[in-house]
Order: sequence, then structure tokens, then C-alpha cells
Amino acid sequence: MAESLVETRIPHQKLYESKPFPAVITQSPSLPLPAPSLPLFTQTITTHKPYLDSLLHRSGAVLFRGFPVSTASDFNDVVEAFGYDELPYVGGAAPRTSVVGRVFTANESPPDQKIPFHHEMAQVPEFPSKLFFYCEVEPKCGGETPIVLSHVVYERMKEKHPEFVQRLEEHGLVYVRVLGEADDPSSPIGRGWKSTFLTHDKNVAEERATKLGMKLEWTEEGGAKTIMGPIPAIKYDKSRNRKVWFNSMVAAYTGWEDKRNDPRKAVTFGDGKPLPEDIVHDCLRILEEECVAVPWQRGDVLLIDNWAVLHSRRPFDPPRRVLASLCK
Repeated sequence: MAESLVETRIPHQKLYESKPFPAVITQSPSLPLPAPSLPLFTQTITTHKPYLDSLLHRSGAVLFRGFPVSTASDFNDVVEAFGYDELPYVGGAAPRTSVVGRVFTANESPPDQKIPFHHEMAQVPEFPSKLFFYCEVEPKCGGETPIVLSHVVYERMKEKHPEFVQRLEEHGLVYVRVLGEADDPSSPIGRGWKSTFLTHDKNVAEERATKLGMKLEWTEEGGAKTIMGPIPAIKYDKSRNRKVWFNSMVAAYTGWEDKRNDPRKAVTFGDGKPLPEDIVHDCLRILEEECVAVPWQRGDVLLIDNWAVLHSRRPFDPPRRVLASLCK
């Protein structure tokens, strides 16, 4: 245990195998950090990184609360202190804006929209192993980022729908998305093809899509249709020796909806057959039952192991500003 960091309990946590989820770290009351003390906090992270890495591995998510992280730039310093490699946001669906350094906005879709549970970039082969969220402006009401342990979802789905899970393991999933040319901030999946592939050149976009294992078809309106898969929907987490529910099935089926996309066609079994709607909605119920939704406080930093945990976003009353950073 790091002497200046303390594991604490808050009302919203759940216990899994007697381990709190998420783990919550605050500064030790016996060793108050002087203010302003961001450099001391980042130094503490660097010094105690083995402990923090093992805590993340054990819990799947770690919330840092009560530390002096006041700005996007401070958050960038915290991310840098962990020393994880940056993962560029190529192939993701959410509309986002770069803020500073390795930091960008979390999904900018309208506040009244719910963003369903997903592993970050589960629909592409190269996804982050870890992600950070930071609350710069806490919401008036709502706006939590619920999290859920993926292996728990897998076990419950396998117990309840064994044949469905077997089909998923055999065939994987195919994700289909129609992208506009420019970003559409009114849509939760409104990232245009230029932002998705970080280029204005169609040839470069095609090359980057191919590298991701994605088919790209151009539409008459100047947009693009992406077809990804078949891609596994269940993965094996080697470091924890267990299977995880690693997909964006519920997110795509219930949330990939805008003027270009019909969510029921956005995801199918790998053999092209449609998913049974009742089972998808049953999975959504399980996700909601098992999730933990800690209300954001200004300055909170949440570190998530993307292999272990799915996340989502609840609707909110503005203002709310949550920033993110992705790591390899």
C-alpha cells in the first residue's frame, strides 16, 4: 500500500469475490498533500505504479477522488505519469474533439441521449487496453459513467442463453455503419469518415480501413459504409484466465441509430443472420443489473481496464464535461 494513497469505500461500490468494484483511491488524511500539489500527485503515481497496476488488475477499475486535478492539462499530466503508450483514436464511432496532449472530449452526443454499454473500440481489431476519464465539470443531474465487469456478464449470459453464446463464440459479429462525410454532433455515432480515418483523402481512408480489417464502400452522398468482421464477440483475458463479453453488440443494436443507420442492421452474427431481439434486450437488463454508477465529482479520474470492464453514459442535465484518454 502506498503511504500517501489510501483505498477507501464509497456507497456505490459493489463487492465481487470480496473485492470492491471499482477500487477507490483517496489521499491519506495523515499525509495531506500541500496545495497546489499536482506534481506531488503525479510523482506519487510514478513511484507507486506497480501497486496501482496490481490494483487495476485486481479490481478492473480505479477511481481517484479528492486529488488536485483541476484542468484538462492537469489530467494530461496524470495520464502521462502512468507511462502507458498512447493509442490514436482511429476507427472509433464517437464524435470527439482533441483538447490538449493526449486528452480529448468523451462522446459529444446530446445530453438527453444514453450511450449503451460497450468496450472501447470493441468493433475494431486494435483497441485500447486502458482508458482514462476525467470530470472537469460535474453534471447538475445524471451523467454517470456506469461500469460493469465483463466476465460477470459473460457468465450470466452463458448460464441463461447457452446456445446464443455458443453461436457468438463460433461466428462472432459483423458491425455495419454508414458514415457521413463530416461529423454529425446530433448522433452518438456521428463521427464522419474523415474524422474516423484521420484523413481527407479517400485512398488513405481505404488503406486505413483495410489495415483495420474493415471493408469500406463509398455512398452516392459522399459518405461511406463500413463493414467490420466477422470479429470475435467473446475474448479470452489471458492475464486473468477467463472469458470476457468483449463486444459492442448491445451498443450497436440499441444505440447506433441516426438518419443514416438502423440499429437492428448495425450488428449481426458473423454469418449474416440477425440477432434475436429478446436476447439482446435481456443482455441489456443483465448489464444494468450488474453495473455500478458512481456520480461524478469535479476532479475525479477514473482508470478502466478495457479488457475487464464495459462502460456507458447516462443522460444528464448540462453542464457536464468529461474528458478521456486512450492507452495501448
